[in-house]
Amino acid sequence: MNIVVLVKQVPDTYSERKLTDADHTLDRESADAVLDEINERAVEEALQIKEAHGGEVTVVCMGPDRATDAIRKALSMGADKAVHLSDAALHGTDAPATARALAKVIGTVAGVDLVIAGNESTDGRAGAVPAMVAEVLGWPQLTYARKVGIDGSSVRIERETDAGVLTVEAELPAVVSVTEKINEPRYPSFKGIMAAKKKPVTVLSLADAGIDASEVGLAGAASQVVASAPKPPKQAGVKVTDEGEGGVRIAEFLAGEKLL
Repeated sequence: MNIVVLVKQVPDTYSERKLTDADHTLDRESADAVLDEINERAVEEALQIKEAHGGEVTVVCMGPDRATDAIRKALSMGADKAVHLSDAALHGTDAPATARALAKVIGTVAGVDLVIAGNESTDGRAGAVPAMVAEVLGWPQLTYARKVGIDGSSVRIERETDAGVLTVEAELPAVVSVTEKINEPRYPSFKGIMAAKKKPVTVLSLADAGIDASEVGLAGAASQVVASAPKPPKQAGVKVTDEGEGGVRIAEFLAGEKLL
């Protein structure tokens, strides 16, 4: 079972995140960068499948040079190797182009049976890239999985929706995205951290992956942010002291805010 896990380095959720003044894209230098938590769960699920069925886990990442730290975190958890698509021309790439680029990189990994990803990243929150990757590859997509099982040449998931839980099955190869309910990721051991330093990481440019620069980047994105402003500072609330007319004053306040 050869598994590819899609991972992404994102600004720490607990850091203040902002857009750049130049092109209004995410300012990745303004906050600490970490491996997205949902990706840790995707790596954990891949490792559990590998432990049950054998095989190899390859981490695939698209991002700047500093994303190597996120890759090494995934390798320290137990992944076997990694492929890092890193090119300055990728800056500002939108979700559809990201999916096409990732599909090209997956194509450089021999004999892939299963691709696992998080359902959405904490920076973009598009929640569509795994399905787009499946569409580009022409593989079945099984999204929002809270449980994954492998049976021979097929994969089965429990898919959680607002209406209930569905059981979905498809033949391999396939693309699966997981939610935060899938598992609890393991902590890297000291031995795993040291071993990760020696595991192979293949760095690809756009040319190496067979991607035309015109297919990615901010200039080719289907949508762009043309202006942005920081959120206004939090203001003090209005205190209503009830002296017999508290209800009336609250109603007047809500009406003034056009909430009634």
